[in-house]
Amino acid sequence: MGDPNKKKEEEMEASSRDPSLPYKVGIPPKQKLWKEFSATLKETFFADDPLRSFKDQSGPRKFLLGAEAVFPILSWGRGYNLSKFKGDLVAGLTIATLCIPQDIGYAKLANLDPQYGLYSSFVPPLIYALMGSSRDIAIGPVAVVSLLLGTLLQDEVDPVANPLVYRRLAFTATFFAGITQATLGILRLGFLIDFLSHAAIVGFMGGAAITIALQQLKGFLGIKKFTKNTDLISVVKSILSSAPHGWNVPTILIGTSFLVFLLSAKYIGKKYKNLFWIAAISPLVSVILSTFIVFVSNAEEKGVQIVKHIEKGINRPSVDEIYFTKEYALKGLRIGIVAGMVALTEAVAIGRTFAAMKDYQIDGNKEMVALGAMNIAGSMTSCYVSTGSFSRSAVNFMAGCQTAVSNIVMSIVVLLTLLFLTPLFEYTPNAILSSIIISAVIGLIDYDAAILIWKIDRFDFVACMGAFLGVVFISVEIGLLIAVSISFMKLLLQVTRPRTALLGKIPGTNVYRNIQQYPEATKVAGVLIIRVDSAIYFSNSNYIRERLLRWLTDEDELLVATRLPKIQFLIVEMSPVTDIDTSGIHALEDLHRSLQKRSVQLVLANPGPTVMDKLHASDVADLIGEDRIFLTVADAVQTCSSKFSDEV
Repeated sequence: MGDPNKKKEEEMEASSRDPSLPYKVGIPPKQKLWKEFSATLKETFFADDPLRSFKDQSGPRKFLLGAEAVFPILSWGRGYNLSKFKGDLVAGLTIATLCIPQDIGYAKLANLDPQYGLYSSFVPPLIYALMGSSRDIAIGPVAVVSLLLGTLLQDEVDPVANPLVYRRLAFTATFFAGITQATLGILRLGFLIDFLSHAAIVGFMGGAAITIALQQLKGFLGIKKFTKNTDLISVVKSILSSAPHGWNVPTILIGTSFLVFLLSAKYIGKKYKNLFWIAAISPLVSVILSTFIVFVSNAEEKGVQIVKHIEKGINRPSVDEIYFTKEYALKGLRIGIVAGMVALTEAVAIGRTFAAMKDYQIDGNKEMVALGAMNIAGSMTSCYVSTGSFSRSAVNFMAGCQTAVSNIVMSIVVLLTLLFLTPLFEYTPNAILSSIIISAVIGLIDYDAAILIWKIDRFDFVACMGAFLGVVFISVEIGLLIAVSISFMKLLLQVTRPRTALLGKIPGTNVYRNIQQYPEATKVAGVLIIRVDSAIYFSNSNYIRERLLRWLTDEDELLVATRLPKIQFLIVEMSPVTDIDTSGIHALEDLHRSLQKRSVQLVLANPGPTVMDKLHASDVADLIGEDRIFLTVADAVQTCSSKFSDEV
């Protein structure tokens, strides 16, 4: 409750106010420190008010709501019916036909045996189905994360010389990837993944797609000795050096013919939406046909490399294989954080895309917890890092999935494959796996997005191309580092070098807008109006002060050249200034002193409540003068113009 006498005085003052005078800028009521701090904390970490549904609920009801928050299946599962199951069954079977051949190929990208790719499409999707909030995302190994993991791991351990240590380090990295993801979700730090800009992601994904495709040329051409480096120059040298004797013609024929088939099926599925299933089943059809051809023709004897043995049976426990001590634990932690963040970025982006298409919301923090939990569980059951796959999720969406049950159906099919069907893949040629991966990653090269980025923001395009070229010509991890660095650089530039604009009056109105945007807007004699388009913090306060003085200097030089009176009033339009800190306050004080030496008066227009509160708390409002702080630019101009006219 406020002071009734003070309120009465304010009402009397308002009723007796001269309407010809400018309206005074309001001073917000003083908030208690704890209340202000808690409001800021809530807005930063709990903007979605996650505990809203718990208000005024009984103890048992709160327990049920808590269980539903951790396991969303308890919420949507109550309304599940046969009609939804039909859609999920068809979608699950469809994505299973796509994931099985892809998983075998992606495991090779990670330098792991083929069964580990299948393992990673069995346990993680089951965990996600229980804890995830997306209805459309399809979980499993993906090309980019597989390549990134394989590249980072082989920098530490040779997968051929030390396969056991390599595998254990892969499980360790997966464990720490899950810990990273779950921690970000629990601490509600999901906004951190937004620091990797869309442009940087487009460039990184495109570069990774080309790198993955180049790596597949080993199996596609039948080359036995191939470089371990991933950069374009090393790969091209390796291919050309093996050309005279290392290429296998039957392998090339198999790879080329089925790549044409896969790309044709993909084109048909993309052009005719009702035939999406052709693209979805084409990888499995390719595997079946190529395996049969190799088996009946004894192509192995002609140098065609085949998958050979895939271990039969379900995932083995691998808790005892995770490194928790010594140097490998730290290496696993470092690799896991990088792989976990990339996997997280991809999964959340996919989830949001399809949620927007179906008009429902996903909770980013819950998604992180779900992804973290499934990777932690996966690391303990012989899986490597899994995440949302865009190609599979798109097929899942088009196949009519209704809920995460489609992931359960896919897991069951993978389980049956592990138990009974793995011997059938013994004669599958490596060339067909390479063709499947090449056809899958081509879709990651988003030309349209790159062109749009160029049209919208050239600096974003620099970030996009920096990430792309870094991946293609140096390495995946360097490309990722470049992507993150350029994203941060852009953020820092925007924070430390905010925009300012010279305002003029739109003819026939009292509206003041950017002269660059509205050339017809006119300047006001003796008055310079500048808008600051950012909060004023320690990082930009000196720049803003210097930029305002430079605006004044430039304008005065122009006026002197045309023999017109100099500027006497500098109006700073502060509508976009959402906040100001101590450095910003000092910058205003310094600006005021500098202007006094030039016989120019500082005027503020429309400072917000936070800024106004701090101006009064620091006595800067008194320094500038209450009569020089206005509600609108029009009020400020009216007052300043009349004073300028009187002086002239």
